[in-house]
Amino acid sequence: MSPTRHDARPAGLLPLGHGERVDWHDHPHHQLAYPSHGVLQVSTDAGTWVVPPYRAVWLPAGVAHTHQAYGPTQLRTVNFDRAVAGFAEPAVLAVSPLLREVVIALTGKDAPSGERRRNLERVAMDQLEQVEELPLRLPLPADDRLRAIAAALADDPADQRTLAEFGRAVGASERTLSRLFRRQTSMTFPQWRTQMRLQHALILLATGASVTSVAAACGYAGPSAFIQAFQSAFGSTPGRFRGPST
Repeated sequence: MSPTRHDARPAGLLPLGHGERVDWHDHPHHQLAYPSHGVLQVSTDAGTWVVPPYRAVWLPAGVAHTHQAYGPTQLRTVNFDRAVAGFAEPAVLAVSPLLREVVIALTGKDAPSGERRRNLERVAMDQLEQVEELPLRLPLPADDRLRAIAAALADDPADQRTLAEFGRAVGASERTLSRLFRRQTSMTFPQWRTQMRLQHALILLATGASVTSVAAACGYAGPSAFIQAFQSAFGSTPGRFRGPST
């Protein structure tokens, strides 16, 4: 991967069609990436975030990343000088109603310039300093055996095999794999699989799939169990993130 350096401070609104991708690149400045509509997948070498509306990703200067849209997506980006204090690593953050309006003002066709823009950027940073990182990253393990398990689950998130059963397929004991998951992702295998399933659920919902079909596709026993897990992770029901059916 050879990221492209984007030195310019581009206009902050980029409409993306379903499945459209922004290839690997980095910036000399910090960036806040916010999908005001649709669902955005952001990937770095460290892992993947799937970001619905009312969430944003902070990308520190110099971190190579790529975006992919699910459902018609409005990607809004606000850039900050690298001298500004921010999160040291990529982070998913809650977007307050005030921050949402500020980001929209900074990225609209009549976006301000000069001192007025700097004032709004200061308001945005003030809002960002008041929120905590949300635990929505899906870390990418380095071990080949874990990557084989991750690939199998990416192909079929509803796969119900236990870690012991996966171990027999990849040639490692359950104990070894469990230890590696904790060491390389800071998660247990069940936590990692839940995170992966919820990210996949956001993608399916963005394409207009029903809550019932998404629950089945992501390995939940029924819609109720899925809705409970989804609300616990995102603070809202899955129906809120469902896009138009295709």
